[in-house]
Amino acid sequence: MSEDVKEAYYEAMSEGKYDRKPTLIAKYDSVRLFWEDDIMRHFMRPYLYPLITEKQPNLERLRILDMGCGGGDGYDLLMNTKGKDPGVYEHRVQLIPQDILGHYCGFDNNPQLIESARKTYSDNEKLSFEIRDFSDGLPLNEGEASYDIYFTSFGTLSHLNSKQVVKLLADIAKHCGKYALLICDWLGRYSYEWQTLWQLKDDESQFIDYVISYLYPPDKRPRRKLDSFPLRLVSRREILEDVEAARKASGVKIAIKDIFDHSIFVGRHMDTGEFNPHCQPIRRVVNALHADNIRTDLERLVINYHPKAGFTFLNQFYDRLQMAWNAVVRYTIALLASYDMDTDEFREEPEIPGHYPEVLRNSMMMIRRLMKGTAWLRTGDPRANIIEPQLGYALRALELGMQEGLGTGHGIVAIMEIRK
Repeated sequence: MSEDVKEAYYEAMSEGKYDRKPTLIAKYDSVRLFWEDDIMRHFMRPYLYPLITEKQPNLERLRILDMGCGGGDGYDLLMNTKGKDPGVYEHRVQLIPQDILGHYCGFDNNPQLIESARKTYSDNEKLSFEIRDFSDGLPLNEGEASYDIYFTSFGTLSHLNSKQVVKLLADIAKHCGKYALLICDWLGRYSYEWQTLWQLKDDESQFIDYVISYLYPPDKRPRRKLDSFPLRLVSRREILEDVEAARKASGVKIAIKDIFDHSIFVGRHMDTGEFNPHCQPIRRVVNALHADNIRTDLERLVINYHPKAGFTFLNQFYDRLQMAWNAVVRYTIALLASYDMDTDEFREEPEIPGHYPEVLRNSMMMIRRLMKGTAWLRTGDPRANIIEPQLGYALRALELGMQEGLGTGHGIVAIMEIRK
């Protein structure tokens, strides 16, 4: 991590932007907590589950290495992954119980972030946080045992170029035991947030001068020059190429099990518009859906995607997602307008077309059932505190069900397995 990167993060930390409290503008906003983290968990769960179920009967403990751990968010992300289809009765639903965790090691080369992680998790002796740099491969202490999970999150590997990523993955492949799960995260090359940076030729590495301006209120952004630092943008193709190069370099098979996008239309820089003037502050409006006792102007959720010439396949994807997104929003608005508080019935129910994709129909039907079951409540504010948060989850379901893992989200994640 360069000095510019460290200074940018340190400035945000010193102003409280990394405090662990959900707000409309902060690192831990509602989209981060209820959208991004949960989408990561959704895709990780099928691969974590067999690993855990194999460890428990054999009385083996799990070892996790979090590379570029920052303030230790990866620990919460992994340990709060729910088990498979928990029922409504259970209250302990974590997939990874504390008693199966043997050791979690997080490393980063930013001393301020490591110090923050140590303070946050000082009461857990199974966790350690160390200052290490992975720009020249996997940094290991002498005699350090292998891990079951090698993990990165929230664009960590975008700090590295292709050659560095290949070296890191090859080192992991050689260091791990008979089986290991790799979860790696980059910035998506084709996020709508930086549409102006899309290139017709994608055969060369591409970096963005990234700014963490999204942590500041809009009225303060133009008044200050924030430090920027380079981050690599990647697509599915580049991930496949880097993994294949690591396989050849290590002589160990690295099997890609899944590649997925997260934060499509709700990425951090949707609100700033710094890399695409057509961006709407959709993330901020989705955050408002989860605010207690505050009703949101749902018209502000309607997306107006601007296509870019020469990118037909991307424009088609975004247009489909935009139409599905707007259909859910407008359907919700129509139901709210039609609900009669005197009769607790809809005066008129808009139709759900049968030709819509299943994920879209399911989202719309969920909103209808929810509204029928809760809109009649006279305690609290059912629209603000029940219906609007569930609308946020319905929109999240569209991202889960319609994405293609192309690099169209703020982040793109690859889940890999190594078996020897």
